[in-house]
Amino acid sequence: MRELQFKVLIEQGGDGIYVASVPELQGCYTQGNTLEEVRKRIKEVTALVLEASTSTVGVPTISL
Repeated sequence: MRELQFKVLIEQGGDGIYVASVPELQGCYTQGNTLEEVRKRIKEVTALVLEASTSTVGVPTISL
């Protein structure tokens, strides 16, 4: 299984909520209350976006 690496942008809003996005993947973004939470969620959403865009079985390992 291949390992893919993507640049992840994480910003914290004035309300303290973290927002993460992967600019290379359209529609790949999420939010969380802590850095740990937003990192976990961006890995999950990245896997979902990749899964939706590929017709092969399995999703590559994601390294952020």
